Parts: sequence; structure tokens; C-alpha cells
Amino acid sequence: MITDPIADFLTRIRNAVSANHRMVEVPASNLKKDITKILFEKGYILNYKFEDKTAQGTIKIALKYHPVTKIPAINKLDRISTPGLRKYVGSDELPRVMNGLGIAIMSTSKGVISDKEARKLNVGGEVICYVS
Repeated sequence: MITDPIADFLTRIRNAVSANHRMVEVPASNLKKDITKILFEKGYILNYKFEDKTAQGTIKIALKYHPVTKIPAINKLDRISTPGLRKYVGSDELPRVMNGLGIAIMSTSKGVISDKEARKLNVGGEVICYVS
């Protein structure tokens, strides 16, 4: 049993990037699907696919690298809010990752969104992770 499935999800991606893998496969959940969609929309991953062959299902993620230098698009993935210590922020104190170059993925009342979208919608919520 995994006590923190989101941390496991981020660790699998982090390990695959450090090993220069092209694909990574993780167990699916609705929150992980939303995080994957945000990573795709912001250009951190190449593609993704949801498969429902098992009861839980899996997410296949194609990682993105620079075509010439082979540098990964994801440099850093940090889990912020953990099951033991939740991190909530108001709409006036939304985080800026690398002074706006990275993103913070947040769970808000408007759904799972990036920090930039949270600023536009003027909502706060739980900070799930930082991506840069």
C-alpha cells in the first residue's frame, strides 16, 4: 500500500527522466490524470495515454527531451503538500516557481489547475507540486 500516491507518481516521472527513459507507466487516478493533462498542456511531457485494461487503469507518459542536446523538459519535480502536512495558500499568496519560469500545480475549488490559471481565476487552494 502506498501512503502518498501523488509522491509515487512524481517519483516515477523523476526517476524515468534521470534514467533518460522515453516512456513511464504509472497507476491511474483522477488526480494523476489531471496533473498529467496540465504537464502536457504546459509542454513538460510529449504525450500521454490513459489505459483502462485493469480495474485501476494506467497512465502511459511519453517524456520530452530536446532533440539535439537530449536535455529533459522536466528539470525538477517537488512535492509540496504531503498527507502529513498540507500546504494551502490564498489567492493573494499564490507561489511563483523560478520567478514565473516554472509552474505550481494546485487543487482548487475550480479543479486541478496551474498557478497562472489560479491567478486569472483569483482562487487559492492546496499546492500539490512545483514543476520546473
